[in-house]
Amino acid sequence: MPAVTGKLAAASLALALIAASASTASAQKKYDTGATDTEIKIGNIMPYSGPASAYGIIGRTEAAYFKKINEEGGINGRKINFVSYDDAYSPPKTVEQARKLVESDEVLLIFNSLGTPPNSAIQKYMNSKKVPQLFVATGATKWNDPQNFPWTMGWQPNYQSETQIYAKYILKEMPNAKIGVLYQNDDYGKDYLKGLKDGLGAKAASMIVLEESYETSEPTIDNHIVKMKATGADIFINITTPKFAAQAIKKISEIGWKPTHFLNNVSASVGSVIKPAGFENSQDIISAAYLKDVSDPQWKDDAGMKGFLEFMTKYFPEGDKLDGGTIVGYGVAQTLVEVLKKCGDNLTRENVMKQAASLKDFRTEVLLPGIKINTGANDFAPISSLQLMRFKGEKWDLFGDVISADAGG
Repeated sequence: MPAVTGKLAAASLALALIAASASTASAQKKYDTGATDTEIKIGNIMPYSGPASAYGIIGRTEAAYFKKINEEGGINGRKINFVSYDDAYSPPKTVEQARKLVESDEVLLIFNSLGTPPNSAIQKYMNSKKVPQLFVATGATKWNDPQNFPWTMGWQPNYQSETQIYAKYILKEMPNAKIGVLYQNDDYGKDYLKGLKDGLGAKAASMIVLEESYETSEPTIDNHIVKMKATGADIFINITTPKFAAQAIKKISEIGWKPTHFLNNVSASVGSVIKPAGFENSQDIISAAYLKDVSDPQWKDDAGMKGFLEFMTKYFPEGDKLDGGTIVGYGVAQTLVEVLKKCGDNLTRENVMKQAASLKDFRTEVLLPGIKINTGANDFAPISSLQLMRFKGEKWDLFGDVISADAGG
């Protein structure tokens, strides 16, 4: 009898140990929809067609980078399943694709979807569903609003900060200038314009001689440029997306207008804007940067740039290394990988946002020296520093110091 009792006791102990280890394992691993022991499903929406299709290369770069990560063993043993759809930069289409990703594809999060109007169209939906809208590919100031939109976070420096930096430079170097502004007639364009006016302060009213908006449906903006020249403006603030930025650069040269030309960072790509517009037409344009530029020889021995070029050669050989979109895609994908690594086995949507809001002095391989990624529970603006640059020859030359100009959310 004692032997039987002993066996029963041993069996009970074994069952208790199994139950304990099972509960420990379940305590260690927490998953929301889109995450398993083997996979992390990530959604993305890009304008692979339409007026902003030049940015589609960002999504293609990200897909190639996640392929690299998967070939190297994934993230904590899990492979990334990257599901990317085209919205043609059309907000109604963005809504449709976001619903498909969340409700049909059942992704863990939507990552780096592009454009201010498209992301604005899905912001309330994503927050009501409590699905991360993470590292959106737009610099609108509104993404830094954790109190009202705790599931939405930006990545790049915000637009208002950028034009405030231009305003500081103008007030110092050209305080009596006449400024003409061309901007896209949507939240993206208006955000940049607000930053410029805030930066100029009381002088905005007297210095800005023309604010001209254009629609993305317009085939050309040539008439706006001609109108701008007629005002006698000696500074041109160019708040346009790549297709229209290249048109503006060409037209300015064609009509012999010679203003000091400020071009927003989102269209500073040598490959998709400057080269098509003509190097000879682009001399002395001023912009601002936060990422290294492949065309700049100062990075030829830089370990981070070497890593980027090796990645492009192996995983995205058809991609244009000179296109700024490839550097953006690479840098933001590295940031997401860092967040997912920090999540460990707790791949809940809540923990994804918690880790994204806990980045401290993180650097991707392609950020400019002195620029770091920092976030917090009340700071959803990962990158808030920029450096001015001027186009010379066939490349951008950085000048001045790295400037931080946080604009509120």
